[in-house]
Amino acid sequence: SNLSASCWSRLHPANMFNSYNVKFHHRKALTSPYPGSHVERSQVPEDKVGWLTEWEDYNPVEYTAKSVLARPNWADPQINDEGFSPKFNERDGEVERKSLNGLYVVENGRPRNPVGRTGLTGRGLLGRWGPNHAADPVVTRWKRDGSGNKVAHPVSGKNILQFVAIKRRDCGEWAIPGGMVDPGEKITATLKREFEEEALNSLQKSPEEKAKLEKQLQKLFSQEHFVVYRGYVDDPRNTDNAWMETEAVNYHDETGETMDNLPLEAGDDAGVVKWVDISEKLELYASHSYFIKLVTEKQGAHWSEDPGSDCHE
Repeated sequence: SNLSASCWSRLHPANMFNSYNVKFHHRKALTSPYPGSHVERSQVPEDKVGWLTEWEDYNPVEYTAKSVLARPNWADPQINDEGFSPKFNERDGEVERKSLNGLYVVENGRPRNPVGRTGLTGRGLLGRWGPNHAADPVVTRWKRDGSGNKVAHPVSGKNILQFVAIKRRDCGEWAIPGGMVDPGEKITATLKREFEEEALNSLQKSPEEKAKLEKQLQKLFSQEHFVVYRGYVDDPRNTDNAWMETEAVNYHDETGETMDNLPLEAGDDAGVVKWVDISEKLELYASHSYFIKLVTEKQGAHWSEDPGSDCHE
């Protein structure tokens, strides 16, 4: 990487929650109406997001989507339901209720969003009380010309990196093809499974086609990889009692040989899937632009036409 040591230490996952807290705050987690509904959040001024700021008149709206209350297998019961006594801040059977950012407060039996108020209580569209764990595979390759040479950006002079992006069906925004970690599932398995389902449409393939895809992907997903980010995500679905956390991991195909032979095909939650050139002009879902920026810095790839922007907060 071309980054200076001081710049890298600030971006490194171990230090990221603090800088993340400052950088992201709650923006997308304060938007109204709440996704998939007409529910308006209570307005939270920026200086009252943090729980340490007293706010006696705080009166958030309570909302949990009907699809969650219907109790699909990925959703918890309501807090007061008989026989439901979740073990917060620990592994609860097959369900991981530990946060990637350390201990969170539980108040009146409900976990409290570690970053602050969102103007909405309940779970919204999220299945779990507390952290809802996801995995985001950032699959990259270098942009190449017809002769197979890497393409450099005319202004920055740095090589252009591409990543596999999906257009989400639910909101129409471009995103990393990630998804939720199943109970008991290892994160490495989630990363590979979600990429297969969303970017290769593996759920619709025959067993033979699926086996062939598996074999090709194995090489990419078993090589050395880079953990881009682990922790809280500023997501429009977050509430005061339920929030998204993710582990974003970069799998880089240096030669392009592995991914060139894989037919991208949108599946599951994706409407469209394609290779996208990475730059700061990209507008992506939730905090995905931030994850992508960290990947370009790690790979020494093009991000901005402004030469001084590489290490800005």
